[in-house]
Amino acid sequence: MRVIITAATAGEWGPFSASLNPAYTTGTAGLQIRFHASGVGMLTSAFSITKMLLEEKPDLVVQAGIAGCFDPGTALGSVFAVKQEILADTGVEENGSWNDLFDLKLENANRFPFCEGKLPNPWLDRFNLLRLPVADAVTVNQISVSPERIRQISSRYTPGLESMEGAVLHYACGISNIPFLQLRAVSNYIGERNKANWKIKEAIGNLNQVLTDYADALHRTF
Repeated sequence: MRVIITAATAGEWGPFSASLNPAYTTGTAGLQIRFHASGVGMLTSAFSITKMLLEEKPDLVVQAGIAGCFDPGTALGSVFAVKQEILADTGVEENGSWNDLFDLKLENANRFPFCEGKLPNPWLDRFNLLRLPVADAVTVNQISVSPERIRQISSRYTPGLESMEGAVLHYACGISNIPFLQLRAVSNYIGERNKANWKIKEAIGNLNQVLTDYADALHRTF
């Protein structure tokens, strides 16, 4: 099984790659795990992930990264599998109202791989081998900071998480019919800009432990 671990930056999967069982990279254990850094944001990651899919032809892509969380009751460092993605800043804000590309009739909300304006993961049940808690997520190019924008996104889409690359994975793999899994560790709460209150180190540590456990689960299962 050819597996690609992708993230916006190499630092998000770095600890896992450094400690990875060599048998999981050579294919002698039935797995061949490779690593990919897509770059930050939708523009860079769209090109990079698509290019990777075409060249590598993986059997599974696992996107691993940190994320902001909308729910202040969620513990920082928690790791989730993303159920579905939403494009949260593709559209227009007019007179205090937000209209996305589906409201504007610029895209059909059910044109594959969209489903009711969202990008689901149809392989989630099969590949969430660790039975991690699931969450819906939004993808943005501009991190949500203002209380009004946060309110708009929360009330319109009721997401749990926010990242800058997740929807790219769901779209590219969905339209290419390549199984994927998006894993996100919560590093901060949305709107919190004091990075002294963020838990990036803890989130990456937990994320990489999950990747280690997940590689073993893949080995046992496939």
